[in-house]
Amino acid sequence: MMSVTPLAALSDNYIWLLRQDSSDRVCVVDPGDAAPVIDYLERESLTLDTVLITHHHHDHTGGLGALIKRYSPRVIGPDNPTIAGITDVVGAGDEVRIMGRLFEVFATPGHTLDHISYFSAGIPPLLFCGDTLFCAGCGRLFEGSFEQMFDSLQRLAELPEDTLVFAAHEYTLANLEFARQADPDNDDVRHALEECDKARSLERPTLPSTIGRELKINPYLRTHSESVRRAAGEQGKNDNDLATFATLREWKNRF
Repeated sequence: MMSVTPLAALSDNYIWLLRQDSSDRVCVVDPGDAAPVIDYLERESLTLDTVLITHHHHDHTGGLGALIKRYSPRVIGPDNPTIAGITDVVGAGDEVRIMGRLFEVFATPGHTLDHISYFSAGIPPLLFCGDTLFCAGCGRLFEGSFEQMFDSLQRLAELPEDTLVFAAHEYTLANLEFARQADPDNDDVRHALEECDKARSLERPTLPSTIGRELKINPYLRTHSESVRRAAGEQGKNDNDLATFATLREWKNRF
């Protein structure tokens, strides 16, 4: 059985730590800071075996150098020479075995051009999606196009509804506040906001989410909804799903 533990990092990042049963060797995803990883590993007498990287931004790679120096892990990531230390370059369609589970690599450009996500179809299904899909949100478009990000999100939306979604940031409350404006007729958004506000008041993560939950509360996955289309129509052009998505993403940038 695989466990996934959140390590809080920087201002609002999560570094996800994967451990199989009672093994003392672990994997971490997107270590933007080495300190919380090293602290946890030393406290629990664990060894870093593997690192997964989703994209090149410093808040996802900033801890790599120190972790490589201390543990010499296998480092799996996208084909981007600016990420120092990758040992295994992967891309769309590749498969990697992590802590006994097989993960498929998806190309999910939009936030960045090199962005990839990792999906395991085991029980339960697991998705590590970096800054592509957030709870009730999606990443800003720093390098990719609206079409690329829309297509990436549609690919993830097709995964099994019980897939656990391990996004890289605690942006949930802000995303749900926007979702209340972008999807005003959606009671699921209101309920999710109440639940997540309570979790944060207790200093608990709002993640992981699930694909099934995101299909209900995430406006970027609900561009077909009349409620979302109507709200987007008040902000700009929304004559198809892609145009609605673009309007929503630009609206959120100003929100």
